[in-house]
Amino acid sequence: MMSKTIEQILAPKPEARPHIYAYSIADEAHKGLLKVGQTTRNVKQRVAEQLKTAAIKNYTIELDEPAEREAGAIFSDHEVRTALIRKGFENTVLEWVRCSVKDVKTVLTQLRIGQRFTGTHHETFTMRREQAEAVDRTHAYFHSIWKEDVHAVPRFLWNAKMRFGKTFTTYQLAKKLGAKRVLVVTFKPAVEDAWQTDLESHVDFDGWQFLSRNSDQNPTDINRQKPVVYFSSFQDLLGRDEAGNIKPKNEWIHTVNWDLVVFDEYHFGAWRETAKELFEGEEEAVAKKETKLEYTTGLEDVNKNLSELSETETEFLPITTKAYLYLSGTPFRALATGEFIEEQLFNWTYTDEQRAREEFGANSPGKWDPYGALPQMRLLTYQMPDELLAIARAGEFDEFDLNEFFEASGRGAKAKFKHKSDVQKWLDIIRGGYTSQVIEHLKTGTRPPFPYSDVRLLPYLQHSFWFLPNVAACHAMANLLAEKHNTFWHDYQVVVAAGASAGIGLEALPPVRKAIGSGFETKTVTLSCGKLITGVTVPQWSSILMLRNLKSPETYFQSAFRVQSAWSIRNPNGDNPNEEEILKPVCFVFDFAPTRALRQLSEYGIGLSPNELNPENAVKDLVSFLPVLAYDGANMTQIDAGGILDIAMAGTSATLLARKWESALLVNVDNDTLRRILDNPEAMAAVERIEGWRALGDNIIETIINKSEKVKELKNKAKDRDLTEKEKKQLTEEERSTSPNASSSRRN
Repeated sequence: MMSKTIEQILAPKPEARPHIYAYSIADEAHKGLLKVGQTTRNVKQRVAEQLKTAAIKNYTIELDEPAEREAGAIFSDHEVRTALIRKGFENTVLEWVRCSVKDVKTVLTQLRIGQRFTGTHHETFTMRREQAEAVDRTHAYFHSIWKEDVHAVPRFLWNAKMRFGKTFTTYQLAKKLGAKRVLVVTFKPAVEDAWQTDLESHVDFDGWQFLSRNSDQNPTDINRQKPVVYFSSFQDLLGRDEAGNIKPKNEWIHTVNWDLVVFDEYHFGAWRETAKELFEGEEEAVAKKETKLEYTTGLEDVNKNLSELSETETEFLPITTKAYLYLSGTPFRALATGEFIEEQLFNWTYTDEQRAREEFGANSPGKWDPYGALPQMRLLTYQMPDELLAIARAGEFDEFDLNEFFEASGRGAKAKFKHKSDVQKWLDIIRGGYTSQVIEHLKTGTRPPFPYSDVRLLPYLQHSFWFLPNVAACHAMANLLAEKHNTFWHDYQVVVAAGASAGIGLEALPPVRKAIGSGFETKTVTLSCGKLITGVTVPQWSSILMLRNLKSPETYFQSAFRVQSAWSIRNPNGDNPNEEEILKPVCFVFDFAPTRALRQLSEYGIGLSPNELNPENAVKDLVSFLPVLAYDGANMTQIDAGGILDIAMAGTSATLLARKWESALLVNVDNDTLRRILDNPEAMAAVERIEGWRALGDNIIETIINKSEKVKELKNKAKDRDLTEKEKKQLTEEERSTSPNASSSRRN
C-alpha cells in the first residue's frame, strides 16, 4: 500500500523570503536606538505582534529589506548586529543598537557584496544519532580486531550519502580512538576545504592542526604533542621522481606511524567507468581536464591495485597505520563482491535519511529537526507520443533514446538539433501546450502534471538543471529556447555550463550563481552535459530534467542528488533558534525514458541492499521515500515496487496496462458532446482555464465541429458518387486536422 496520494506527492511549494527590519520607538528611553531583527513574514504584522503586549504604538518601521547576498546566500539579523558592533556601535540590550538607519543600510550593502562578519565563537553542535552510531560501531570493531592481534590493521567502510557529515564524524572517530596522527587521502582534491573547515570551526577539535600541500607550515615543524590531520591526494602520494623514488617533499609521510588513514570519496574500482560516463558529452580535451580535476591523475594504476582490496593497501601506498577507514557514497562494487563483511560496514542511505526525518518530526515536536531541511525526492516519468518515439527508438524494449532524440551539431549560435521540430514539440509537451495531447486530455477529463504547466510543479522549476547528452545539445537547446516564438522560455535566464568556454570544474559555477542570485525573483535553466554534477551545492536547484542516456545507477543518482541540497532559513524571525523555514521540502527528477529510469531506480535500490534476497523488498524500501509517478500517454499513475520491477524488466506493468484499457481515449467524443460544452458557460470556463487549450487559439471547438461536419458531408457524398480529386484531397486534409491519431501517423 502506497503511503502518499498524488496530491500529497505534488504538494505546493512554501513561499517564504527572509527580511531584515529595523524600527524605532519615539520615547526618551529609546532615543537614538534601533531594534534590528529578521522575519520571513510580513514585517508590519511581525512588529505589531512584538509590541502588542506592551501596548506600544509610538513606533516607526525604519527599514525593511531582503536578507540576501548577491551570490544567493542568506544572512541573519545576528550578522547585521555583529557587523554594527565591529564598526563601534553600541549593542545596548538584546537586539537594540545605538545607530542610524544609514548605518544599518551600509552594513546590509557590505553583507550583500560578500564581506563577511563572523563571530569568534566555535561551533558546538553534537553528533546526530547515526553519526554516533557510525563512530561507536567502527571503534568497537577496531578494538575487537586489535584484541585478537595487536599488530592487525583493520578496515571499515562508511557507505554514507551526501550530507551525512562524514568529515565531522571522521574527526569524532579519530578523537575517540585517541588518534594523534591522521592521514586523509582523497580521489577528489576539491573536498579539502570541507575537511579543513570542520576541523577548525568546532570546539571538540580545538588545538588540532590541519596541514596539506597548500599549507604554509612545514609539516615536519608541527607541534608533536597535539593531534595533526594531513590532507593529500592519491596523485600527490603516488608521485615519483624520474628514478622512480618517492618525491623528497613526501618522504616524511612514509616515515610517520599513522594512527588512522582515511580513504575519502572512494568508489571501489568504478572510477574509470564513472568518469567516462559523466563527462562523455564534453569535448575530448575538456573531458580529460574535468576528469583529471574530479578524480586526479594516476587513477588507472590505482584502480588496478585496488580492484581487489583484500590487504594490498601497503603495496601501492607504502605507509604504516593502525587502521583504515573508507568513505564512499556509492560503493556498489565493494558491497556486491563482499569485500567488506557486515561487521565492517555502516550504511547511511537516502532511505535512512528520509526515515530519520519522518521519525524525528513525529517524536520530537518543537525541537530543531536536523533532517527537516533535506528534501524528499519525487521521480516523474513521461511516455512520449508515438510520433516522437518513432524518431529515436533503441534498446531491448524499443525505448526512447534520449541521446539520439537530442542529437545536435555545431557550437555557440550555430548549434542546432538534428530533430529540431521534434525537440520543439517536446518543449511544447513539457509546458502542456502540445495540440494533440491537449485534445486527448480534454477527452479523458484529466490533465497530467507536465513539468512547466502544472501550478504545483512550476515553483519547483523556478531554478532547474537540464542534463543533456553533449556540448552541442546544450548550445542547441539554449538557441532554441531563445527563438522568438518560444516566448514562455524568455522569462528564464539560460546558463550554458558546457564546453571549454564555460571553464573547467568550479569555474562554471559563478555564472550560475550570478544568474540565480537569491533565487526568489529570478528564473533560471542550467544546461550541462557533465559539469557541476559533483562537488557543488546550489540550494535553489529544485528539479533536474534527465535528457540523456545514463547506464549506471551511480551516475544517475549522483546527478539526481544534485538537486536534493537543503534550502532553508534558520531562526527566520530571530526569536527561536529551533525554528527553521523550509524553502524546499521536496525536489523533482523528471525523466522521459520511463523504462530506463525505472531500471536505474530498481538497480539502485537493489544495489543498496545486497543482502536482501527479494528485490521487490529492496525497491519497496526506497520508493516508500521516493514516490514514483508514471505518465503512460493517457494517465499519471503512482507506481509501487512491483510495478517498477515489472517496467524495468518488461517495459510495462500490469497496473499501467489496465489503466490504458480503461482510458477514456478509447471513447469517441462526438459533436453533440462538444456542442453541449460550447453551450454550457461553466464547462467552457473550466476548459478555457487550461493553458494548453488556450494555446490552441480562439473558437477551437467550433472549428473542430465545422471540420468534422465537413468530413461527414464529404463521406456522405462518397456513398452516392465518386469524389473528385479535389474533394478527395479536401477529405484527407480535413480528417487529418480533426484526428490526433491521423495527425500522428502522418508525422510518423
